[in-house]
Amino acid sequence: MIHNFNAGPSILPSSVFEEASRAVLNFNNTGLSILEIGHRTPLFEEVLNEAVSLVKELMQLDANKEVIFLHGGASTQFFQLPMNYLTKDKKAAYLDGGVWGTKAIKEAKRYGQVDVVATSKDKNYSYIPKDYAVPHESVYFHYTTNNTIEGTQMHSIPALSMPLVADMSSDILSREMDFNKFSFIYAGAQKNIGAAGVNLVIIDKKFLEKSSSSVPSMMDYKQHVSNGSMLNTPPVFAIYVCLLTLRWLKQLGGVAAIEKINNQKAAVLYDTLESFPIFQLPVPKEDRSKMNAVFTMQNEMLEKKFLDRCNEENMVGVKGHRSVGGFRVSMYNALPLSSVTSLVDLIKDFGNKYA
Repeated sequence: MIHNFNAGPSILPSSVFEEASRAVLNFNNTGLSILEIGHRTPLFEEVLNEAVSLVKELMQLDANKEVIFLHGGASTQFFQLPMNYLTKDKKAAYLDGGVWGTKAIKEAKRYGQVDVVATSKDKNYSYIPKDYAVPHESVYFHYTTNNTIEGTQMHSIPALSMPLVADMSSDILSREMDFNKFSFIYAGAQKNIGAAGVNLVIIDKKFLEKSSSSVPSMMDYKQHVSNGSMLNTPPVFAIYVCLLTLRWLKQLGGVAAIEKINNQKAAVLYDTLESFPIFQLPVPKEDRSKMNAVFTMQNEMLEKKFLDRCNEENMVGVKGHRSVGGFRVSMYNALPLSSVTSLVDLIKDFGNKYA
């Protein structure tokens, strides 16, 4: 058995792979592949409509929220968002909590004023900035809910008066929260929702009204909403995989059920790492991600030995990002608890051997 701890694209439920593979050959017993059906046919319209409906159901979205699937992944939203809402005389507030926040800030500065209200760059983004003030005139406040590379996560929603914008690419649908408090949410699919190649966007209707109509059509949120995610040919297969993953999550019991499992996975891993001094946890306990656990060792030779052990036990994706080093264990929704307990057994054996 392979234990897949990759940060993204990442593990998906086996049932999703099985159903998707059947659909590649014969979608819904039509004799057609999901890869060749027309996107404006009832066959695909049913797929898209059900996917949108499941997002609304699982996130308990109110009637004021629009759900669309877009090309380009989350990184496209780094510039599409400010392209729609910023001008040289308008200001947006950003929280710089990691690599992806930094990239979003860079793109936003191309279109208008950006106020970086706080940053954790001083400690290599190993904590979540706190006690910051956000200017009231800000068009929106943008932050990343979970920092995949650095292993930090915001565990509460900021109480602010201006529209909240969140990049939820690496922890969407992993825990319960009031998603209706956000004016704009975006998330690349390749971690918790489905396959790479599509981006989920949730936008409040009042916030949508404020977007610019002077941007190119393909960048115009209003046009994407009015065309029901089919302004042009959508990524049909990627959306279909999202649908299957959303069905799997609903059958499991929804977000509340998966949150309990995710809490178990994170707790057993962090508790084990804390019990062995040879491992260091750079992120303070209150800011640790339940999706991406980051840890290091002081001894580089032991780091190599640990990675070798992981490879021997078919544990893939454990090596940390090059900007952080050490190790990163990604525990997205589809990762079974059994994979984490197998890793924990390895950590205990390794820790006792080299203590």
